[in-house]
Amino acid sequence: MTTQPTSPPPAETPTTTCRYVGPSQQPCPEPAQSEAGLCFWHDPTCSKGDPQVQPRLEALAREGRSLEGYALRGADLHGAELTFGDTSRRVNLSHADLSRASLRDAHMFNVDLRGANLMKAQLNGANLNNARLEDANLLGAELDGTRLERVDWGRHLHQETQARQAHRAGQDALAMTLYGEAEEVYRVLTQVTERIGHFSRAGHFYHKEKVMRRMQMRPWSREWAWSKLVDLLCGYGEETDRVIGFSLLVMLFCAMLYFLLGVRGPEGPLTLNPAAGLARNLFMFGDCVYYSVITFTTVGYGDIIPVGLTRVVAMLEAFTGAFSLSLFVVVFVRKMMR
Repeated sequence: MTTQPTSPPPAETPTTTCRYVGPSQQPCPEPAQSEAGLCFWHDPTCSKGDPQVQPRLEALAREGRSLEGYALRGADLHGAELTFGDTSRRVNLSHADLSRASLRDAHMFNVDLRGANLMKAQLNGANLNNARLEDANLLGAELDGTRLERVDWGRHLHQETQARQAHRAGQDALAMTLYGEAEEVYRVLTQVTERIGHFSRAGHFYHKEKVMRRMQMRPWSREWAWSKLVDLLCGYGEETDRVIGFSLLVMLFCAMLYFLLGVRGPEGPLTLNPAAGLARNLFMFGDCVYYSVITFTTVGYGDIIPVGLTRVVAMLEAFTGAFSLSLFVVVFVRKMMR
């Protein structure tokens, strides 16, 4: 009796993994489920409205899985626990699409949201303490009651970065639109951070809001020039250091003019004299600095007198000094009253 050869079992079709590769270059281990070669989480065409999406996402976060680039537009993640048990580690939601998602009362402590799309996301009552939000799109996001302690906002918000790139590329119409959006986001963040008592951060956002408004003005117009001057002098009322720096520069510049043009001291002229030697010239320059300071502060003891063109310099310095001292008081009191 001859034994008939048996045919080998059919080969299993290999499972293709998701082709998504984000900025971190970390491959996604999930199986591909769409013609585009993307998994359920990265495929923007897959609806995330299923009630099981939230517990599945929470489980992945607890496992330490990277959630980079997940397409979660419109997902209902109300009260989601998107955090590790070990709070020193971050859940990676960078570059994820969370636009129009409901994240009310979600626990997202220490979460990485760099480059994430949070446009019109509902973040009311969410815990975003220690979160990273560099380059996140916050246009229209609801932030009432959101906990925002020690958040890393980055140097510029998303719209500002995009606007500056468009401006450099010569896309002026797009740049103006993005500057307007950036102004809106900075205005909202100013109000939100002021309400929760983060006054220093609120001042920073207020300053950025005014800069974004200036970027929408016609360069070198009267309105633009005035806005730029106010920024340089006091950072739109938020930078006392700028007032102090401006005052010191004016006093030093005027002292040099007094030294070069000459003023009359109690023992004779105070002016540059190469024949007098280095020590004597330094001493006379010190007297000119002293005279510049008392002129700027409008004290005027009368021991040193301007002559010739220095009378015009002294007049302008006294006017500038009175203005600068008043401006410093206003800016300082404004910050203290906050």
